[in-house]
Amino acid sequence: MLYREVPKNGDKLSALGYGCMRFPVKRGRIDEKLAEKQILHAMDQGVNYYDTAYPYHNGKSEPFLGKVLNQNNCRDSVKIATKLPHWRTRSKKDMDALLEEQLVRLKTDRIDYYLIHALNGELWDTAKQNGVIEFMDDALKTGRILNAGFSFHGLAEDFNIIVDDYDWTFCQIQYNFLDTRNQAGKSGLQYAASRDMAVIIMEPLRGGNLAKTPPPSVRKIWDQAEQKKNPAAWSLGWIWNHPEVTVILSGMNDDTHIDENLTLAAKTPPGVFTEKEVQLVDAAAASFRAVMRVGCTGCQYCMPCPAGVNIPSCFECYNSRHAFRDKSAKLMYLFQNGGMVTEKPSLASMCVQCEKCLDKCPQNLPIPDLLAEVQEDMEGFLAKPLIWLGRRMLKVRRK
Repeated sequence: MLYREVPKNGDKLSALGYGCMRFPVKRGRIDEKLAEKQILHAMDQGVNYYDTAYPYHNGKSEPFLGKVLNQNNCRDSVKIATKLPHWRTRSKKDMDALLEEQLVRLKTDRIDYYLIHALNGELWDTAKQNGVIEFMDDALKTGRILNAGFSFHGLAEDFNIIVDDYDWTFCQIQYNFLDTRNQAGKSGLQYAASRDMAVIIMEPLRGGNLAKTPPPSVRKIWDQAEQKKNPAAWSLGWIWNHPEVTVILSGMNDDTHIDENLTLAAKTPPGVFTEKEVQLVDAAAASFRAVMRVGCTGCQYCMPCPAGVNIPSCFECYNSRHAFRDKSAKLMYLFQNGGMVTEKPSLASMCVQCEKCLDKCPQNLPIPDLLAEVQEDMEGFLAKPLIWLGRRMLKVRRK
């Protein structure tokens, strides 16, 4: 494992961090046996940064991570990062209460890296009015948190303002070869690094889309490379090529993917890409943008939908059909979202335009409008008969 130094405290963090938002699940809950095995395996291979948050896995991620670290006596071997859900607070007192709850959930007496969760310019102003700076100062002074940071999902012009407003040790931004101008973007990455902040990268694979078999146009670009790489290696390697990057978070839940990421993290220092390889990535990014219908990362922040729509699933199938030319995507959409698996439908056509998802989406996607596109493209007049037939067939098999 390669390690990168945090400028303000000298910590050596693993280049690959463990994202705790996408643990493997079984019957709708964390598959604790498998997830624990994967966490400990990554730890054995040198991963020492574990990122969770209060709402992940419907509030179960923090307690599960705390239990794993406590039962295996490895709390002091790793750095825990978690986040203040500031939208649940109205005062410093509320923030203190939440932090105390998180310490209990994580079975620890301190949070190594503590972030204000999912900030944009407006939310930062509100958090300040509610006492977040006083809260962070006090939490640092009392040792309940060791390093202060924030995660960002706003406009580029607001990012630098937040950076300059507090003596942060680190920040967490979305960054991949499709998001060089989105949210904080490359300019934000460089600005944070210029202020001696460690930069943690989330969504390096755009919700896994950049690790899938690429569209034919992108595959032709990758094939021009002298040294062949798989899609994940292109995507993660391009990010690690940046010296400003400290840690890449990966929401790992598949044994093969974990081992691939560990191998890459052990051999991809800054500056490893050739100029030609950087140019190929730029070309691939342009080709991807031409075929992607929705810039959804599958983060689940928009969920649960009051009307029962599985928004990320709808967009994943839509993108698979058009960006990745998956001929089975439409049938998979009807199978997954038509209620054949879950017994409850979650189709795009169920959207009631309540617009509650709009304020929750880190990508600022026009979700109701996009769901209308999905409905028109993926459902059609045969959707209901096919769903009815599929459910009947499955019921027969279950008997």
